[in-house]
Amino acid sequence: MLVAGCGSSGGGDSSSGSGSGSELANVASPGSVVFVEADLNPQGELRSNADAVTNELTGEASLKDFIASKLEKSAREEGESFNYAQEVEPWLGDRGGVAFERVEGGELSEPLIAVEATNAKAAQAFADKRTGSKKSASAMGLVGETLVVAQDDKALKAAEEASEGESLGGEDRFQKTMEAASNGSLADVYIDLGGIVKQTEDEAEAPEKEALQAAGIDPSEATAVASVIPHSDQIEINVSSELNGESAPSGDASKLLGSLPANAFAALGFGNFSEMFEEAIDSLDEEGVPPDLKPGELKSAMAQAGIDLDKIAASLDEAAVFAEGNDEASLGGAMVITAKSAEAASAIGGLGTLLRAANVPGITAVSGKASGFSISSGSLGKKSLVVVGKGDRVAIGYGLAQAITALNAGSGGATLSGTSAYKAAAAALGKTPISGFVDGPAALQLAEALIPHSKSEFWEAAPYLRKITYVGIGSGSGDDLATAKIIAGIGK
Repeated sequence: MLVAGCGSSGGGDSSSGSGSGSELANVASPGSVVFVEADLNPQGELRSNADAVTNELTGEASLKDFIASKLEKSAREEGESFNYAQEVEPWLGDRGGVAFERVEGGELSEPLIAVEATNAKAAQAFADKRTGSKKSASAMGLVGETLVVAQDDKALKAAEEASEGESLGGEDRFQKTMEAASNGSLADVYIDLGGIVKQTEDEAEAPEKEALQAAGIDPSEATAVASVIPHSDQIEINVSSELNGESAPSGDASKLLGSLPANAFAALGFGNFSEMFEEAIDSLDEEGVPPDLKPGELKSAMAQAGIDLDKIAASLDEAAVFAEGNDEASLGGAMVITAKSAEAASAIGGLGTLLRAANVPGITAVSGKASGFSISSGSLGKKSLVVVGKGDRVAIGYGLAQAITALNAGSGGATLSGTSAYKAAAAALGKTPISGFVDGPAALQLAEALIPHSKSEFWEAAPYLRKITYVGIGSGSGDDLATAKIIAGIGK
């Protein structure tokens, strides 16, 4: 936050929970879609944990030292002198916030930065000096006891008006959402999911909305809060979102997840896949499948071919998806779906026959170790999308080998559950069943092979990302909230 405030080119209460949000949100425009609030002066265990993680990731002795070094380096690169201890510490308060009013072209708008000031005179002197710089492109000034950094004078004026009238901090939905923030957090992030969906209706695809609905979240009204909690050797992020009358997520796919191949760099499980599949089919049936199927014709067309989609959906149980590979050539993955009966697997062959009879291009029958079909097209790349079934399982893979591997997950060979990183991730989540996993080094290796060096933001972050050993994800519900826990392990 302070880097942006000092002319860089980059564009809840930490110890007892955020409650309804601090007064910093009172300078943010009403309807702002994202608001981040952080503790700039953590104490006790929170401070020692933040410093430990900072030291492990960056080599700096403390979070404060890291912030100061980054600010001073940024100033030097722009040909300016800057001394954090002399210019910032005399007025810096305990809390800082960043608000983003809207989404533009898939990206957040320019930030509005708000920092508590303990010495108004010193803060104003800092603002006068920085805005007086020829290289400064931002507006800066005091709004009450808060130093505000805005994109321009118009945005600064809007912050002043918000503090005197309607603001994000005064909205009931913001206050209610922030009440769910976790105790002991270093930072809390408010996200207006519904607002983002509405602002990106032309860009958002149905799968994103369906993913929120599958998690028990109504995307048209949903808000969420994510709390960042540092520990001595890991970073924990707790996410809470109002269910708004939707069904809470259910099921536990951790056993299926752990049965996936040991060389997978990422995996995700779905405990009650039946509901997800049923909602997806209902949505497709309602909207139609251009150009041949009009709204309401999908299920009837499949029924004529002897495939009862509702019956298949009811027979499904759990699902898990994995990705493997360390470069573009070896990249692959698959999804495996378990069922309560062989109904779904037996329907795969019939679906392939139906597609071939309809002269859908690129459809080829698959037989042998499993029966099904493959789909080939230029948009899929060198490999085919393979759909096969056997017994009480169905697999969809990018490549035949991946599909067969998914179909036989857990029946032999090394599995994720036997790897040290997966074990550490599952243990870190405690009583929360693991539903997602990322192998830090393996995922970074692939990213470094795929991302060009022109993407400077990634390569600047790469040294820190190399210290992440794993990411574990778990989900649940409680008190009318959909919840998720994300833990990143930090190691040498």
